[in-house]
This record gives sequence, structure tokens and C-alpha cells, in this order.
Amino acid sequence: MANITTDQIKELRERTGISIAQCKKALEEAGGDMDKALGFLKEAGAAIAEKKASRELRAGTISAYLHSNGLMGAMVQLHSETDFVSKNPEFKALADELAMHVTAMNPTDIDELLAQPYIKDPSLTIDALVKSYVQKFGERIEIIRFSRFATNS
Repeated sequence: MANITTDQIKELRERTGISIAQCKKALEEAGGDMDKALGFLKEAGAAIAEKKASRELRAGTISAYLHSNGLMGAMVQLHSETDFVSKNPEFKALADELAMHVTAMNPTDIDELLAQPYIKDPSLTIDALVKSYVQKFGERIEIIRFSRFATNS
């Protein structure tokens, strides 16, 4: 069994925002390999999101993004289970990122949006990005709707 250091746990936590306990467990399962640990956390995030899929969404936020040229923008409605999460700055930042992504990539519906590679990290789909926040916050998170606006479509 690999000897996991606190520096390794700290680095993985800083990279993912996931709890220290989950980071330590992933590193132990990966034998100290950071890339494998990230893979384990990604798999765990998907499983956690699936378990929470039936929970009721009671809070949320709306975010808007306007491109610097003023010719296009988007609004996204993102929900969570509690206002504790929906008022968290990281949750609001996720909504902002999603609005920017919608502006840039112009998906036609939520299914297409979820399947798209995230513009800031193409190794992640939007679905995987959202699931990573489900894992981080321990609550169900869902994109309820979005709308993109453009003067020249």
C-alpha cells in the first residue's frame, strides 16, 4: 500500500474541491497515483449523482452572460436542493460558467448541452462538470433551462 502524504491529499483537494476524506480514499485506491485518483473521484461523482437523482430541487440561481462584443449572451437557470448550496459562491460560479458555455457553444437543448465538451476543459463534458459539483456539495444539481440570444444567430 502506498504511503499517502498530506501534501498529496491537499493537492487533490485543491484540484477538485472534494472532501479530504474522499481525496484520501481515492489516493489510497490509486496507490498514490494522482491521475488514477482523479479518475476514481470522477467515477465516484457519477455514482453519487445517480443516487441523488430523485431528490427534490427547492432552490437555485439564474445567471446571465453577455459576450464582450455585446452581440450574444445567455441565461441559465440552475437548481439545487437547498438555498445553502444555491447561495454558495462556487454554485453561482458554476451557473456563470454554464451561461458562458451556452453563449459560446449554442446547444439546442439540455441533452445536447450536457453531452458537449466543456469549453474550458474539453476532457470534461458539461454533464461531468455538473456531477463534480454534485459530489462537491452532496446535493442534486440540475440545469433547469437556458436561453441563448444573438443579434446575428
